[in-house]
Order: sequence, then C-alpha cells, then structure tokens
Amino acid sequence: MAVRLQAMGKVRYASAFRLVTHADALAVPVGWRQPRHVFVNSMSDLFHERVPASFIAQVFDVMNRCPQHTFQVLTKRAERAAALAPILKWTPNIWMGISVENCGVIGRIEHLITIPANIRFLSAEPLLGPLRDLPLNRIHWVIVGGESGPGAREMKPDWARDVRDRCIALKVPFFFKQWGGINKKRAGRELDGRLWNEMPVLI
Repeated sequence: MAVRLQAMGKVRYASAFRLVTHADALAVPVGWRQPRHVFVNSMSDLFHERVPASFIAQVFDVMNRCPQHTFQVLTKRAERAAALAPILKWTPNIWMGISVENCGVIGRIEHLITIPANIRFLSAEPLLGPLRDLPLNRIHWVIVGGESGPGAREMKPDWARDVRDRCIALKVPFFFKQWGGINKKRAGRELDGRLWNEMPVLI
C-alpha cells in the first residue's frame, strides 16, 4: 500500500515504506471541532524502534490536549510501549492495543497489561492461528478479523469462535471486523449468523 501511495504522488508517502515522522501533522486533531475516534497509526507503528521517544511524547501531548477525541493506538512493539509508558501521560481518551495474530506472540499481552491506559485492547486481525485460552485479565476489548487482499491467508472459523466464546465467558466486549479474503465485502462480517459490534465499556 505504501508503494502504491508513493506512485500516486502522495507527499507523505514519498519515501514509500521507509519510516518517516511528520511533525507538521501533529496539530491536525486540535482543529477538529466534532469529537472523533482516531486510529492513530493505521499505516505505521508509533512504538517502532526507529521512532524517537521525543516524537512519541509529542504525539501523546496532542492526545492529552484533545480530550474530546478518542485515540486508538495499536502496536506490535508491546515491550517498548510498556518501557516508555511511565514517561507518558495516559489521559482517559487514549486506548492502547497490541496485535495478537497467533499464539506465538501471546507474550505481548504481559507487557500491555502493565500500561495504565483507560482501555487496553487486543487486535487479532489478521487472525492467523488459534488463540485458545486467550489471557484476558485487565483487557477491555478484543477485535478479530481475517486478512484481506491478494494472497490473504485463511482464517478458520473455529479460531474466531474460540476467541468470541472466551470473550463471552469472561465478559469482554468482542468485535468481529471481517472474514477477509480476496473480496472482503462479499465475505461479509457475520459470525454464526449475526454481527458482533461490541465496544468497550468506559471506565
């Protein structure tokens, strides 16, 4: 996607997939009048090892100054997020999540639960393997979805059901985003005949 956006002449993707920070874009949320849910880094990872801690602090400063918006931060670098957490201000409008795509990365959850975010969530999207007995203590929301696009890897229905049933048993809100595949719209987003759009309860 980054290479495609580069070819389209998008200024912020001039370097394609090479990591670049855009300090000039930090203040954009301050100018939004209506409250929004903001996915902070849909094309990146805020806690990537090459993102300076000072820049991460600037991002948090903006989120702290915009309590009218809800900011969802998602990372695969749970260990770095936990290490930096003590020097960051975790206002209630900041939700912190980690990617948990298979059982090989379950250990990321141990780092997530040490972070003092108001909402801590797991994103099992794409779900690439079973996550039986998923540890959900101190987790407030779980998202599940299949991989989409050319070459998408299969998500077996029972993998999604196992996570859903675990969430139901432990009373954790469950959101089923999509089945994915080459044509994700055709595949839909129903799981066992219904939509699962549960959202976390604000605490």
